[in-house]
Amino acid sequence: MSRKTASGVDIPDDLILVGHVTGAYGIHGWVRIRPYSSDADAMLHAKTWWLDKPDLRDVDMMQAKMHGEDVVARLMGVADRNAAEALKGATVQVRRSHFPALASDEFYWVDLIGLAVQNLDGESLGAVSDLMDNGAHPILRVTAPVVEGETAKEWLIPFVDQFVKTVDQTEKKITVDWGLDY
Repeated sequence: MSRKTASGVDIPDDLILVGHVTGAYGIHGWVRIRPYSSDADAMLHAKTWWLDKPDLRDVDMMQAKMHGEDVVARLMGVADRNAAEALKGATVQVRRSHFPALASDEFYWVDLIGLAVQNLDGESLGAVSDLMDNGAHPILRVTAPVVEGETAKEWLIPFVDQFVKTVDQTEKKITVDWGLDY
């Protein structure tokens, strides 16, 4: 499925935000991108990127490589440093279908957001609203539905085997060893 922009360009429904352009790299039109993941495989392997500057459009990625914590890339139609600088601030999206395949026990963070979370007693904690990386391991940010007159409840659950028992993407559910009173 797709939707169209005002200019008539078909926009895929499975675009995922993977980074943003921080500026030019060198004088030959390469751009520097700050990826939103420490593993930029999806960005490095996708041959087409979607940039939102000046309008959302697809751009052929000709070459890309890691450079420190950033990705530097040569894009079709970006011929010099001025053109690369003009893209500063643009977000970079790629199609979810272009992400590399994962092992059965691995997950992309974007696939976990929105999943319902319940504990081993069957009590609902809420849904995954975000993930964070503390350096040692990812952390699930689970937010309970807001009940009028009460403060919003939130749990930060380490995404490790000790606490996360199952992830069922088909059922859209994560089971955790975590009490409501934690």
